[in-house]
Amino acid sequence: MRLERLSGDQFKIFLTFDDLIERGLTKEDLWHDLPRVHQLFHDMMYEASDELGIELEGVLLVQVHLLQAQGMLIIVTRNKQIEDDYDDEFVEMQVTLDESRELIFLFKDFENIIQLCSHLHELGIIGGAIYHMNNLYYMEMKDLDVAGQNREHIIAIMSEFGSPSVVTSHRLMEYGIQIMEKEATKKIVEYF
Repeated sequence: MRLERLSGDQFKIFLTFDDLIERGLTKEDLWHDLPRVHQLFHDMMYEASDELGIELEGVLLVQVHLLQAQGMLIIVTRNKQIEDDYDDEFVEMQVTLDESRELIFLFKDFENIIQLCSHLHELGIIGGAIYHMNNLYYMEMKDLDVAGQNREHIIAIMSEFGSPSVVTSHRLMEYGIQIMEKEATKKIVEYF
């Protein structure tokens, strides 16, 4: 679990799927109102409170983004406007779940992308987009790029050459440099 303060009233938590498994949960469990899921959220909030020194009381707005290959990105915001209506010892969470189907992997070296693309091309995959940001390369695969493929198999292959990224496609488009907009696998195999 990684924690990062975004502001005085907001922080983010990143949990990998391995972190969930260690806590005895699966991704599917998050969609159900289970006591173990409630316990996970409470544990995360108190751990974040201790580590980041944020007082968590009142209403917490919790946005949970399930990232297909990476894990969960959780953004927690204290809602001061509603806070005054509640007892100081009471914490209420309003949770929003969102599942992202995009696959985004980061690579330290472009050579790893070249190797990856040769394997993906053998499977008939020609799509993908490539970005460069903060001295790292990113490859994004959309649903259409991997249609008809075993998604878990594609994730396993991409994991051999890169690492799942918590960076969203929106952030890449805004702050990164787009190297190839589409059909990146096909173009890389042709050029290299």
